[in-house]
Amino acid sequence: MKGGGKGSKIGDSLDALKGSLMRRMFRLVLVLFVAAFSLYAQDAVFKVGFAEADITPQKPMPMWGYGDRHDALSTGIRDPLHAKAVVIDVGKDKLAIVGLDLGRSPMSDMMARIKETVLKKAGVNYVMMSGSHTHHGPVLELLDEEGKGKGKFDDGVKYVEGLEGMLTDAILDAAKNVVDAKMGVASKQIDMNRNRHSKKEPKPRETELGVLRFDDTSGKTIALVVNFSAHPTMLPGGDLRFSAEYPGGMMNAVEKEFGAHCVFMQGSAGDMSVQTTPETNTPETFGAALAAEVMALAKGIATAKPEAPSITGMTKEYELVPRVDLASPMIQGILKQAFFPELGNRALDEVGKGSIKPVLTVTVLNGNLALVGASGEFFSNHSIRLKERSPMKTLFFGYCDGHHMYFPTIEGAAEGGYGGDATVSWVPVGTGEMMMNDALVYIFKANGAFENPMDRT
Repeated sequence: MKGGGKGSKIGDSLDALKGSLMRRMFRLVLVLFVAAFSLYAQDAVFKVGFAEADITPQKPMPMWGYGDRHDALSTGIRDPLHAKAVVIDVGKDKLAIVGLDLGRSPMSDMMARIKETVLKKAGVNYVMMSGSHTHHGPVLELLDEEGKGKGKFDDGVKYVEGLEGMLTDAILDAAKNVVDAKMGVASKQIDMNRNRHSKKEPKPRETELGVLRFDDTSGKTIALVVNFSAHPTMLPGGDLRFSAEYPGGMMNAVEKEFGAHCVFMQGSAGDMSVQTTPETNTPETFGAALAAEVMALAKGIATAKPEAPSITGMTKEYELVPRVDLASPMIQGILKQAFFPELGNRALDEVGKGSIKPVLTVTVLNGNLALVGASGEFFSNHSIRLKERSPMKTLFFGYCDGHHMYFPTIEGAAEGGYGGDATVSWVPVGTGEMMMNDALVYIFKANGAFENPMDRT
């Protein structure tokens, strides 16, 4: 039967009118959204500040890095040590990226207090603090308690107590110094390191040099953040002078030639050493060669204010059963003998009673740059594989927000040797992979994946 008639025509007219109104409403909403977004983009905050502090010990104290030094005291200063902080401010969120000329970042209790203070006083709610891993810095595992430094290493105890304030002030000063800014990032592969662990070919090697460039609105560079992976162990252990090693040489050369502050963030250096030539076999000459690569890369970076500035992030502390029984008096005795009793006693505070608590920190900047930090000496394949799988540009910071010894890959642990076996790799086999997977899940979520509520954890 054929439909039709007056009622049908009226219904068609009403449907057409509804459709027209819906289209107009959609266009109006779209116009309002674009206008609102344009206003937001104009008013969006993106500021960056820099500050530094001289953290060189002024009195003799035990040195960090080489166990066979035991508790030998430092004999002087070869070159000064610094803490350098960049604070990125997007309004409601702030991120501090802090590079230290130290063997490690602070103990977990100090890190917690620093984070609490900078959040309370400056609203800095994300902190990524990495030691360069120089083996010519001071021991940080000292405390004003019997058996942990008191009475024997009082100058060292006072230094560690004062370090907290110096690091906190560097972040707070950087937060005060923020100005309207632009940024850019670039990286390239360079042949300046080698795998010191594996005997298998081809040996994995994290050869990426990453550079973040922050400029003010006039184009003057505020700071460069440099990310590279290699142990700073060019100086012999018998040299008992404090030194920032090759990262210090690199930063000095960049600051002199480029005219901007430079911050170094160590990468996945657990199995990486420097690869030198006869012309680059000192911290200064190697640092200068690395600086040349940094400056060539930095000069080609076009900086811009992000269209939609944002910082999101997460911190996860794991609680794991270590590969060795660190509660065993025999194991504790070996640890204290390998280093020295006060360091051993304090280091055991980090692992608690039969557990070890590594820390993963992930921040995503402006929706397109992921920064992943982990509290130990990660093997190079961890960051290589993370970057290969990540949906956005990703940099990896080792020795970040704590230090929980070596994190070999599963293959590295199976191969054994220094860095791979349980003597210095205390976390369970596979921990590094687990942490990188957790970082990857967060990065994908920040990139818009897993929107199904069933995927949320």
